[in-house]
Amino acid sequence: MPKRALVVFAHPVPESFSAALHKTVVETLQSTGWEIDDCDLYAEGFSPVLTTEERRNYHDLSINTSPVQGYVDRLNAAEALFLVFPVWNFGYPAILKGFFDRVFLPGVSFKLVDGKVRPNLENIKTLVAVTTYGGTRVRAFLAGDPPRKCITRPVRYVTNHKTTIRYLALYDMNRATQQDRTAFQSKVANTLKRLA
Repeated sequence: MPKRALVVFAHPVPESFSAALHKTVVETLQSTGWEIDDCDLYAEGFSPVLTTEERRNYHDLSINTSPVQGYVDRLNAAEALFLVFPVWNFGYPAILKGFFDRVFLPGVSFKLVDGKVRPNLENIKTLVAVTTYGGTRVRAFLAGDPPRKCITRPVRYVTNHKTTIRYLALYDMNRATQQDRTAFQSKVANTLKRLA
């Protein structure tokens, strides 16, 4: 039975390099036998805004998932989560941050036990981020590299304790050549093939 992957893509421009990376991820996973749920947040019109009522109901497990139940179901059906996004201003695009805010809810990605966060996405055994940075890795390091830390720490924490994690980043996109981009796409494809 094929493994099921949720691919979450967050970039508004279809001719962007992020879109090319998204295509590489989807095609590589399909070629190695994964069953893909391809979630293009912009194309699907996902709203990143956590509403007043959603915040009020945040800890009410009987209703907190109602506004985003379809996305919760897709996340719960996956064995792997692949995130494809650019880093903007040393953070996620707002639409991806909103996905985490609205879908990674109590009872979904985590549970509170005596006021402490405990992992709840036991179904996610593979976590991969594919991203680009406009600046150099040194600039990202000096800024604390929040996107890398968030993926490899809090997002990783709420998944299965044996989760395989990969964070694939092309830094210095502002000066990247076509050769740099092609090499990075190959790196992404080869890394994903080894996960099969």
